[in-house]
Amino acid sequence: MELQKEKNLRNLLESVPHGFFVDSKWLGSQGISRQLATKYLKSGWLTREAHGLYRRPVQSSTEGAAEIPDWELLILSMQVLMQYKVHVGGTTALRRRGHGHYVTMGADERVFLYGDKIPGWLKSVQTNAKFELRNRKLFSKPDTSLDTGMKPNDGPHAQPPWRWSLTLSSPERAILEALNELPIHESFHNIDMMFQGLVNLRPRRMMATLKACNSIQVKRLFFVFADRHDHAWRKHIDETSVNLGSGDRSFVKGGKLHPKFRITVPSEFLPHPREEQDGQ
Repeated sequence: MELQKEKNLRNLLESVPHGFFVDSKWLGSQGISRQLATKYLKSGWLTREAHGLYRRPVQSSTEGAAEIPDWELLILSMQVLMQYKVHVGGTTALRRRGHGHYVTMGADERVFLYGDKIPGWLKSVQTNAKFELRNRKLFSKPDTSLDTGMKPNDGPHAQPPWRWSLTLSSPERAILEALNELPIHESFHNIDMMFQGLVNLRPRRMMATLKACNSIQVKRLFFVFADRHDHAWRKHIDETSVNLGSGDRSFVKGGKLHPKFRITVPSEFLPHPREEQDGQ
């Protein structure tokens, strides 16, 4: 009986793709005790990556998985296997969609990860990226404008793991998350470059995302950049139906007050006199 149970648990563990991660919480939910996990560690079936976090070793013959960055395998494991409510957003989501080619890639890549219950081991695990952890309080509905990587009924084995896709913020949500990083964790120049490439935002989805956004500051900044770039979708975005609050907002030290949206920004982001007349 015990041998059969251990065999069943070993088969369960084998269902974890090579290179993917599981934590103590997941192991416990599957009936794998700490003692059995230690046995798997000693036998090489698992490696310890942080306190409470384990990984099934990568095999050189594992198709596709070896080509996926470690940080992405970790987040896929959290989303698909361990079922944590986390998503990749902000500038990371925009960069993956081709709106951040100017950002330096490499071992120091910043990955913006959003979630309300992020496990403690994520702060100590070593990957090829630096995680910037954020909550999801920017929106009244936490799942607003998320693009899910897998459908809920797909299950982790409905397709090869190297074809799993991350749950990401849509461009409409990601740009608001990126604006929320100004001015400390993001620069006006980078945001400006991203807006330049956002030619295909979906007006209806953008409106819904703006209405769900809890930050008056972020929404005003969005319209500052939207007017500055004046993409085709801008004429379909009605700021009068978005709550932009009242009164002036001091945002940037030494900045100038935007004449229309009443928030301080660097002087180079103020509209030109002709633009002000056109907007009146």
